Amino acid sequence: MRIEVDADLCQGHGVCQDEAPAVFAVPKRGTVEIVDPSPAATEHAAVRAAVHYCPTRALSIADEPDSAKGTHP
Repeated sequence: MRIEVDADLCQGHGVCQDEAPAVFAVPKRGTVEIVDPSPAATEHAAVRAAVHYCPTRALSIADEPDSAKGTHP
């Protein structure tokens, strides 16, 4: 699983951090930071939820089949 961030779209809402705190961090005044760029399989469902619920669609998963992108676990 490879996570991609479009920093131009990120507005720092922090939804990703709420969904997958072991993978994402959002500073008070900033954009998302990927804490774990290669998350364990146990985090994949949380990462997919973070991608799905991102209000600005700033996150994507680059190396999954199209059918898995943006789907809710």
